[in-house]
Amino acid sequence: MKYQYKSLDDKTIEELIKLSQNWQDEKCTWGIIANTKDDLKEPLFVAIDNDAIVGYIFGHFYVEENKTSYIKTGSKCFMIDEIYVLPAYRNKGVGKELFKLIEAHVQNLCEHITLSTSTKNYKSILHFYIDELEMNFHHAFLIKDIKK
Repeated sequence: MKYQYKSLDDKTIEELIKLSQNWQDEKCTWGIIANTKDDLKEPLFVAIDNDAIVGYIFGHFYVEENKTSYIKTGSKCFMIDEIYVLPAYRNKGVGKELFKLIEAHVQNLCEHITLSTSTKNYKSILHFYIDELEMNFHHAFLIKDIKK
């Protein structure tokens, strides 16, 4: 397995769009819609096996405009927009390695890494982000559909 920073060239864009289509087809996340070229951002790190991207992470920088209970107004932040690993490569440290790479890349450029997640397997995702990546849990947005 190789891990590397990647630019959004045409081949990479095509691979990422296919992976996001796979993610959508898995139906493991609420409301995921396959990416278009305009959805993809840098910095971008990828996991490569046999010359194919099998996982990726990307996001964007922002400045917090509103004070929250955990981030001050004006704080420089990095939002992880997407992290995805093909099912056959999950639970093998691929996502953790991708996160560590992007964390190292942004650590001197911001104060906080943030993300929002929407999954049907919340126990697994909380274990990953809190136990393995040492992120903090700050809030949850829960929905109950009452009209079917």
